[in-house]
Amino acid sequence: MRNQMNLPDDNDRNSLSPQLSAAMMLTACVTLLIIVIVLVINKKPSHSNVPVQTASNESPVILSEEPPVNAMTPGDLDFWGMYPGEGDEDGNSSGSSSSQTADVTEDVKPEEDDLPSEATDGRHTLVINPDGSEEWVLITPYLPKNDYDYTNLVSQSGRMAYYIDGKVVSYLGISVDKYDDYIDFNQLRDDGIDFVMLRVGVRGYGTGTITLDEYYADNLSRATQAGLDIGLYFTSQAVTAEEAAEEATALIAAIADYKITYPLAIDIGFVTNDTSRIETLSKSEKTDIIRTFADFVIAAGYTPAIRADKEFLIKEIDLSRFTDVDIWLTNHADLPDYPYAFTMWEYANNAQVGGVSGNSDLTISFIDYTQK
Repeated sequence: MRNQMNLPDDNDRNSLSPQLSAAMMLTACVTLLIIVIVLVINKKPSHSNVPVQTASNESPVILSEEPPVNAMTPGDLDFWGMYPGEGDEDGNSSGSSSSQTADVTEDVKPEEDDLPSEATDGRHTLVINPDGSEEWVLITPYLPKNDYDYTNLVSQSGRMAYYIDGKVVSYLGISVDKYDDYIDFNQLRDDGIDFVMLRVGVRGYGTGTITLDEYYADNLSRATQAGLDIGLYFTSQAVTAEEAAEEATALIAAIADYKITYPLAIDIGFVTNDTSRIETLSKSEKTDIIRTFADFVIAAGYTPAIRADKEFLIKEIDLSRFTDVDIWLTNHADLPDYPYAFTMWEYANNAQVGGVSGNSDLTISFIDYTQK
């Protein structure tokens, strides 16, 4: 039998060996894996998109940073500040919402919040009662109000003056009683005083006895000779209408033949550190007493006035019965806080003026009584 050699046919000549095919497949897989890894690496975000500039032996220096196009701000979100403790030491997040900011603001209240509503509503005024307690009293709309513009009120060396269109339209005066000793009224006039309010007498707050000032007649004469305008007043402690008539009569009798251009005033109020006769009177009784005094003055042809402080005027009498009576307000302060109409304001009791050895009470008159 003839021996044959096993030779490959034509198909076997065009095929690869199994080993070579396996190697090629492994190479292709590795190549594909490498490509996938490279693509994944290129798609991963870098730690910073910030361009840097480097120098030899130096750390990178950040040049600039642009915010992402679609970056959000705290205002775009509605959940900022939901987690307390993630902010400053007080637990207030730096990105807190407006409602949280309002809560913080409420903890720091302006001084106005400490005041009662009456203090800022413009419809009440503060009065100090005799016992020192404070009370906000409603300002009635039915009484005439003062319309002074206090920006026109100027104080120079303690002297008040009221200006309109750059011109002084007020008048300066002092009140005089027996405790002022001798007064040189010529020096007083030369020191810029326009008028004096002379006290004629006083009713004792305990005994009820009328006592006339021993120097009133001499003061009246010499003030007239100095050319000063003059008004008179009586310190009252009347507890009946009859006593008020008696005080007004004494005041009118003191005038004699002198020219009186300023008011005839009743000076009334409580006594400091003691009990006065009028403390037991009702508001109605005090009102009737002052009304009687004013009516006597009007009947005699003079201008009546009430000299009192804010508290007495507002709390102790019925001001609606005195719309025809001038108010001489005693309020020792930089500005008066009396809401109703008044014509004279005693603003100081420790002034120094020429011709007077001690302290003087200074009064500014907002009207010219010589023309009234």
